[in-house]
This record gives sequence, structure tokens and C-alpha cells, in this order.
Amino acid sequence: MAKATKRKAPSRVRYEQGHPTVSCRVPREVYDRLQVIKKAEGQSFADVLKIGLGILEVRVKEEAEVREQGYAKGHRKGYAEAERLYKVTYPCSVCREMLTVTSRDEKEAIKQYMQEHRWGHRACFEKKG
Repeated sequence: MAKATKRKAPSRVRYEQGHPTVSCRVPREVYDRLQVIKKAEGQSFADVLKIGLGILEVRVKEEAEVREQGYAKGHRKGYAEAERLYKVTYPCSVCREMLTVTSRDEKEAIKQYMQEHRWGHRACFEKKG
């Protein structure tokens, strides 16, 4: 007894004729890269194939470029936060414009001043007191 074949709708037949299936085997590395591109760009395998053929405009950014941009953004944000927390400034005694402590001499002078004027932890003075 022969197996009955399922009939396809005429519209399905026309679609399959106009859109033939393409199948091929690729190394695992190529497959993994295709999956990354699909996920990152929200594209199908067909779109990736069109990109490769130059039919579809390329929107895929290089991973190194994206990583570099993320690093730079994070560095700027972290630097600004650290500067806000740890930068030492004082006003100029003449014009009152803010100066930033950067030189070794300035740091030594501040250290000397604080020791001479007995700056220290409040808890240390309270223990001593």
C-alpha cells in the first residue's frame, strides 16, 4: 500500500518555487559566529547571507570596536567618579580660582601643615583626651 502524499496549497507551491531552500554544512566556528551575529543584530540566516552577498546594508559592528567603545565609556565614567570622590582642591589666595593638588611638593606641604596643626582622626583625639 502506497503512502498518501499531502497536497500543498497552490500559494505554497508558488512560494517555494520563488524561495528555494539553501542548505550547507559549515565548521562549528562559522556556525557560532553566525549565531552571534543573528542574536546581536536580530537578523535571520537569510539576512546574514544577504549581507555576505552585499544585497543588504551591513549593520554588524566589529566586536573589537564595540568592546573598545564600552571600555572607553566605562573608563570615563569611573574616572569622573573617582575624581569627584578623591580630587583635592583649594582656592588660590589671590584670585580664589580652584587649584588641584598634583605636585609632590604640594602634597608634602599639605602633609607638613596638617601635622603641625595637629590634624587627625576624631576618634584618636577622643581616646587620648
